[in-house]
Parts: sequence; structure tokens; C-alpha cells
Amino acid sequence: MHNFWEYIQYLINAQSIIGLGFYALLIVVFAETGLFFGFFLPGDYLLFMSGLFCSTGTIQQSIYLLIGSLIIAGVLGNYVGYWFGYRTGNKLFNKPNSFFFKKQYVELAKEFYAKHGASALVLGRFFPIIRTFAPIFAGIVKVDIKKFSLYNFIGSIAWVCTFTLSGYFLGQRFPELKNYLEYIILGLIVITSVPLVITFFRVKLHTTENIE
Repeated sequence: MHNFWEYIQYLINAQSIIGLGFYALLIVVFAETGLFFGFFLPGDYLLFMSGLFCSTGTIQQSIYLLIGSLIIAGVLGNYVGYWFGYRTGNKLFNKPNSFFFKKQYVELAKEFYAKHGASALVLGRFFPIIRTFAPIFAGIVKVDIKKFSLYNFIGSIAWVCTFTLSGYFLGQRFPELKNYLEYIILGLIVITSVPLVITFFRVKLHTTENIE
């Protein structure tokens, strides 16, 4: 538990994440929403932190430029994910597990997509792992590109604005929040991970039943 807490503290350290610079922030958002090995990146709370640090002046860009740039990064990331899934097709389900790729994550996206349909591209933005693999699976099943684009933009706008503006306005109202980031981030991790854990066990149970 001590090591986990240290890891959380490292991830929320302003110098280690936000301190990397504005463009590094955009690259992280792009990678998590478009590259299959980006599932481990800290998307949700990084958006929250960017809004919080923008309100305190740690990030020099205006909130308008910050949000606009993050939305574009999220949209472009999803297009890359869609293209990757479109090109690889079902071959991705046969790809062996590795440090950067887990087959069960594609199964999670498949289950989530089967339950929510194309709206998974919007809802999935708010869940780790699903956020990365939902656009890839959309490419695999070849969702109409116009339909995908619509949900892509809606999802990116909703995701970025929800977390970034929450951090921004809370930072303006309660500047002392920056001293309690570890508790806030831990809460965000729990809230966004519970539905994912439930889906994971559902997929695992379904797989076990099929084997039997």
C-alpha cells in the first residue's frame, strides 16, 4: 500500500506531469485516446490537473486554448485508433499478449460496445482502457466514418470539458485544493475504475462459460 501511495504521489506531482510542458500534455492525451499502448496513461486526472493548474497560473495558456487544444488532441487520437483498428481488423484479437498489449482489453471494449452501441465512443471516454480501445474496436467493425466522427467530437468535447473545467473552477474557488491532490486523484481513480472492473469480470465470466 505504501508503494501504491508513492506511485499516486509521483503521478500527481506537478513537476513530473504538468511540468513537462503544454505540448507534452497534448501528446499524453493523444496517445491515450489513439495508441493501443497508451491505456496506462493518466488521462482523467491529468485533464483535471491541467484545469486546476491553469487556474493557478502554473500553466500559462488560457483556459480556452487549453481546452481547445485538448479536444483536438482527443479527436485526432481517436481517428488514429479507428484507422489502426480498421487496418488490422480481427487480427488484433489473435495478437499475443505483451507488456504493451493485452487481448482482454480489446474484449472489454467489445463488451462495452456491444452494450452501448456507437454511444460507447462517448461514454467510453470516461473510463480508463475503454477510452483507448473503443475507437480501435469501432475501426475493427468498420463503423461508418461520418457516424464515428460525430461521436468522436461529442465524446472529446464532453470528456475534456467535464474534467478540465471541473479542475479549473474548483481551483478558482478553492485554491488550497492543490495541497490535497492525492485524495482527489484517488477518488477519480476509484469512480472511473468501478464500472471497468465490473465489465472485466463479466467478460471473464462469459469467456469461462463458453469454454465450459
